[in-house]
Amino acid sequence: MSADSTPEPGIPGEAGTPDEPGTGGPGHRTTGRRRRPRARRRGLLIAAWTAAGVLVLGGSGLGYVYFKLNGNLKSIDIDQVLGTDRPTKTDNGSENILVLGSDTRSGANRRLGGGSDDGSARSDTAMIIHVYEGHKKASVVSIPRDTLIDRPECTDAQGGTHEAATGVMFNSAYTTGGAACAVKTVEAISGVRMDHYLEVDFSGFEKLIDELGGVDVTTTEDIKDPESHLDLKAGTHTLDGEQALGLVRTRHGVGDGSDLGRIQLQQAFIKALVDQVKDVGLFTSGKKLYDLADTATKAVTTDSGLGSLNSLMSFANGLKGISADNMHMVTMPVRYDPADANRVLVEKAKAQQVWTALKNDLPIPKSATEGNATGEAAGVVSSS
Repeated sequence: MSADSTPEPGIPGEAGTPDEPGTGGPGHRTTGRRRRPRARRRGLLIAAWTAAGVLVLGGSGLGYVYFKLNGNLKSIDIDQVLGTDRPTKTDNGSENILVLGSDTRSGANRRLGGGSDDGSARSDTAMIIHVYEGHKKASVVSIPRDTLIDRPECTDAQGGTHEAATGVMFNSAYTTGGAACAVKTVEAISGVRMDHYLEVDFSGFEKLIDELGGVDVTTTEDIKDPESHLDLKAGTHTLDGEQALGLVRTRHGVGDGSDLGRIQLQQAFIKALVDQVKDVGLFTSGKKLYDLADTATKAVTTDSGLGSLNSLMSFANGLKGISADNMHMVTMPVRYDPADANRVLVEKAKAQQVWTALKNDLPIPKSATEGNATGEAAGVVSSS
């Protein structure tokens, strides 16, 4: 909707005056008396508008709405930038998606990320989502941003080359060379080919949660972190966008103050979000569907394989059968760095168990997740 609240043409769900027999519109036949519209007829009209909206969004590629939403999308040709020096693409029906939450210090994100409006960026959150064959279950592997790794030489989307580095933080890959360097670094660490890339920025995340009407979570203890503008008493809450963003970003509100504790909160929040999205009446209102789609397509950056509305919707449709109960969420096996309590090191043998499972489309073994550093925030947040 534009700022003056004038309906944009072609948005499903807006009020209209469709012609009906007896209204004097085209196809009018005189019946001798005026027919009163029935509630059932109005319900059918609403259903028809909603169905039309879905078709316009996902099907024909025609209409104002499709081109508006398609134009919102930003994409990067990861395959072209990285070339052929990559792990082999598996052919077992599974998919691997690298999801990053970006901390871009410019524009609308300046208020949320803090610091100067210098356009710099960091990957505040990194997750590998492995969708198993059949698309009924998934494993999610969080990569702590403070993990010390060897970053490979990489090329950014503008063609700039960045030298390899040893013993640097994982999130330096994105800061140094953007999405392409982040993907190459993840593939170098894991030996697993990333089929897709999806990035969500701070301001987009906040708006998405608000469009969804908030997310219900229960906290088992008080969470207070002035740096994340978060102050929650123990109990059940419906978090708005700002509160949700504070929750997934807090490091000092719970646990041992490490990034590992934040990951525990992020994973619990994602499960709550997945549970709630199933119950949101997106298809009962064409206007609600449009507003959510408009916000979502503005919020994300994808690889070129997901860079069109049809491709992104087809991909999302393939994931709709995965419930929170069928998502196994783990953190890449790490241990605290004895030389610096604010950094972690990869537990290579256990991590290899994780990567081998993903490459072979197998469940992650329990032995890979036992005895690792955790951040001590598990169980603080759950879905309501």
